[in-house]
Amino acid sequence: MERAVTLALCGLTALALSGCGKKEAPAAAAPEVFVADVVQKDVPVYMELVGQTRGSQDVEIRARVEGYLNRVAFTEGSYVRKGELLYLIDPLPLQATLANAKANLATAQAKLAKANTDVNRLTPLAKQQAVSQQELDNALANQDASRAQVDAEKAAVDKAALDLGYARIVAPIDGLVGTTEVKAGNLVGRSESTLLTTVSQVDPILFRAGISEAEYLRLARELAASGHAGPSGKAGPPRREIELLLADGTVHPQKGKVEAIERAVDPTTGTLAVQFTFPNPERVVRPGQYGRARFVIEDKAGALLVPQRAVAELQNLYSVAVVGEGNKVTFRNVKVGPRVDSLWVIEEGLKPGEKVVVEGLQRLREGAVVNPKPAAEPAAGKVAASTEAK
Repeated sequence: MERAVTLALCGLTALALSGCGKKEAPAAAAPEVFVADVVQKDVPVYMELVGQTRGSQDVEIRARVEGYLNRVAFTEGSYVRKGELLYLIDPLPLQATLANAKANLATAQAKLAKANTDVNRLTPLAKQQAVSQQELDNALANQDASRAQVDAEKAAVDKAALDLGYARIVAPIDGLVGTTEVKAGNLVGRSESTLLTTVSQVDPILFRAGISEAEYLRLARELAASGHAGPSGKAGPPRREIELLLADGTVHPQKGKVEAIERAVDPTTGTLAVQFTFPNPERVVRPGQYGRARFVIEDKAGALLVPQRAVAELQNLYSVAVVGEGNKVTFRNVKVGPRVDSLWVIEEGLKPGEKVVVEGLQRLREGAVVNPKPAAEPAAGKVAASTEAK
């Protein structure tokens, strides 16, 4: 009986062991990736220049006479009109100086009148030899000296009147006035013309940017090839709207034009200064703001576009993952061009209609089979390539 039980247990154990053999693992599912088509379309190529705004006129307001400041007559940061009072220097000392100059002029004029009378009296007497010629000569010399003294005193009166006028400091132009550098009660104008504030004309506003030598040459060749006036002098890209992109990403509503291009390249930076002018009727843009001037320099026909997320960069080498026949992945090196909003222009390495992986690149290898899904379409917008001059 015991032997029968033992044989039964051994049989069960053998069956159990035979059921524990290795089973083949199921095939792994193809990884899911999101792909986008290589799109071909015409795009304008923009040049973007980083720079800073400045007033079309930035006038420093300085004290031209010495005196104590009586009043600051403007609101700091406000818009002022030409001729509007900004500062008032204590006029009393200047008025006293003017009164003294007028008194000296009156004295000199009285002396001249007496000298004229003496000459008129002595001239006929000298002809009759009733007085000596020396007396007449002395009278004539005194007349000349008195006339010169009158001229000097007139100049002193004019100078005193001019200084008194400088006690009222007015805005020389329409524009935005800055903060005041001095307050009422300060002594200004001693030994030098004290800077009081600055007034900037902001309509139009100027935008000054630096362009590299390479970008300048590219711009010059593009204009020459299109038969337009070159960028020498004040001629700029004709029929090309120039936009001003502000620091918050918005576009200034007014279009600008090229005002001037610097004569020579700055040897320290290797850039050429370009100055644009933009209407600024609402006076929103102020001097000192940073931004970018953007304008079209080329219309690229039949450009190939892929999402920027599809392009991988490693040590200045760019590559994309292409999903081909049988959903197999092939990594391909490409030559990139300018960026386009959320897309990238591909100069070489791709063909229209091919599909590139947008999401899921990290887990892919050459020759892998994937399960492609269409990526979400980017938000519609103006397709324009951009090259930024730094």
